[in-house]
Order: sequence, then structure tokens, then C-alpha cells
Amino acid sequence: MHDLDFLRTLAVQAAHQAYAPYSKLRVGAALRSAAGHAYTGCNVENASYPVGGCAERAAIAAAVQAEGPGFRLQAIAVAAFGSDGAALPVSPCGACRQSLIEFGADAAVTFRQSDDGWMEVKAGELLPFRFILPSR
Repeated sequence: MHDLDFLRTLAVQAAHQAYAPYSKLRVGAALRSAAGHAYTGCNVENASYPVGGCAERAAIAAAVQAEGPGFRLQAIAVAAFGSDGAALPVSPCGACRQSLIEFGADAAVTFRQSDDGWMEVKAGELLPFRFILPSR
């Protein structure tokens, strides 16, 4: 199993691979699946802004591709850096929060704070009033 420090290191590495020519905000994510595997992702921007993708959802897509629809999220780390290379306190966006919950509401989510420390919460705490598709 990978501990959160390992995931944080992988998230930082993934952020350095980001394609962010427009916002200059480079974000990386590294997750651990319930099966014990690690997957990473980075943000990829596009001149047509809505077409870009977030690091967290890129990591989830890599995990689903590798493990299939049974993938379950155990933990994820998110690291963000500004144009000057300084670490930024950026938590997952709303779309990513919903995606995290889809695969593990109890998963640990860790992201940087302004004091260079890391915050850790459960995915469900980030979006307490999440969308749930009603059963028919």
C-alpha cells in the first residue's frame, strides 16, 4: 500500500507534467485504489477552455481504464503550482468532488494549505449535498 506522503510526492511530480499554457496553474493528482494500485493525472488545458480536463478526473480515468468499472477510490492527493513555481492551496473543484464521491465517499482527500502543510478530509465532506441519481 502507498501512504499519503507517497501519493503527495506523486501528485507533485504529476503537476510538473501539466499542460497549462493559458492559466499557468499546474495541477497534479495521485490516487490509490482499493486494490492498492497508484494512478496519476495532471490538468490539460485547451484554447477552448471547457475542453480542458482536471488532474483528479484524469487520475480517475487512468484507474478505471486499468481496473475497470469496479474501481474504488481509497485516497487521493492533489498538488497545485502557480506560474512562479510556488505551491498553491487548491482543493478539488466541484466537478472533481462529485467524481471523487462516485468512486469513494469515504476516500481520504489531501491537498496543500497556504502554510505549505496538507489538509486531509474525506471526499464526502468536500461535497455534503452531492448529486445522487434517484433510483427508478
